[in-house]
Amino acid sequence: MRCHFKTTIQMVVSLVLFASVIIFISRTPHTEPMKPRPIQYRVISANSSLEPCSQGTNNNPLYFNSLVHLLAGTILGEQRFLTVGLSSVKRKKENYLLKTLTSIFTQSSEEELSQMVVVVLLADFDLVWVQETLRNIEKQFSIRLNKGQLLVIHADKEAYPQLSGLKRNFNDAPDRVTFRSKQNVDYAFLVDFSAGLSEYYIMLEDDVSCSKGFFTSIHVHITSQGSTPWVTLEFSKLGYIGKAYHSSDLRRLAQFLFLFYQEMPCDFLLSHFRTLLMQDKTIRFRPSLFQHMGSYSSFQGTHNGLKDEDFQQDPADNPPADIFTDIDVFEKHNPEEAYGQGMDYFWGKAPIIKGNYFLISFHKTVALSRVLVQTGLDRKDILMSADVEVGENVLRIGSGVECTGTHVLGSLKEGQFEQANVEQIINKPVLCLQIRVTSEQSNWVIIRNIQVWTSKETTQKLL
Repeated sequence: MRCHFKTTIQMVVSLVLFASVIIFISRTPHTEPMKPRPIQYRVISANSSLEPCSQGTNNNPLYFNSLVHLLAGTILGEQRFLTVGLSSVKRKKENYLLKTLTSIFTQSSEEELSQMVVVVLLADFDLVWVQETLRNIEKQFSIRLNKGQLLVIHADKEAYPQLSGLKRNFNDAPDRVTFRSKQNVDYAFLVDFSAGLSEYYIMLEDDVSCSKGFFTSIHVHITSQGSTPWVTLEFSKLGYIGKAYHSSDLRRLAQFLFLFYQEMPCDFLLSHFRTLLMQDKTIRFRPSLFQHMGSYSSFQGTHNGLKDEDFQQDPADNPPADIFTDIDVFEKHNPEEAYGQGMDYFWGKAPIIKGNYFLISFHKTVALSRVLVQTGLDRKDILMSADVEVGENVLRIGSGVECTGTHVLGSLKEGQFEQANVEQIINKPVLCLQIRVTSEQSNWVIIRNIQVWTSKETTQKLL
């Protein structure tokens, strides 16, 4: 192990002590709706002087007072659906911030952007770099700033706690400890500022590219959770990219990051925050909506070729639907898992007989453009013979259902199926998608992934 035994004990004790505080706060009922909290900031133009604010942070970290300046953009009165937060610092090599912002805005429609606000924390202490970056942002994204869809903020150096001479947990070098500790405080400022701007918040880095329509995918997945409690939803498997939170949790998250800023890296702290608020299981959606684009790390410019192999540039829509099957289900591998784009899958017991079905009944008619079906896992439990059909109606027959008015899109080949340009086969809305077994097999079957894409007009109705 990388950390010393003594250090580990100190960390565990600290986390246990704070756990009681976090759990107590998390169980306190919210009697009023979320409201934006007045934040100490001042508006500064690109030509202004960024002189440090004389007021410092409170000595008590549980009373977390973020001294943040709003450099550009307009805070609108009404809450949006989603805040996208990212922090950026000066890099020794290539800087990716403007490319990341371009990806966020170009991969979103105007309707999606009307329900979203992007908050950028320029977190470097080099005020010359801050001014230069601010001018570039104002020049390239003036429309987004004027519409209140982009906010640029900065925190004074004097607002930060001690960043040198810190504990060397994990045997990290002193400069590495300073870097990751400051990063934790950066994100504490960022999420605290973002509290109240929207219903939900998602964390990004300043060197990522986004999938097309990522906002709609996030909207659909959050809505699909219904009343099921959650603390963190993950839309990327990399570090703290694509981690989504309720805005009502952001202030306590800011306190948590600030209190334990020198203990461990940010992604470790975010995992502890989730488990302390009683979400033991990771809830991650596939495909990933964000991809790491940078080749060089913000820490000393070292090479970083990390990629998320689950990323898709054009993710599936998977509109709301009910799932049915007459195949016996094994334990908790329910039919919904095949359609939910999570990490789990449907697992059916043998025998699989001719005529068995796996049916997706959409809540509303949809115009499909592409369908993908993947069965089996590690070349086992493959569904060997089945047709993929779409239907215009769904009939309830006793305790079962039937997809009627069907049109065959094609057949599985070695357990896989993909059909693009569905509208060329059936140029009308459908209400159901069905996998119908065409030959008996003695092996069990896994349906691990069903994805459907709709026309743009249909997708926008989900918002």
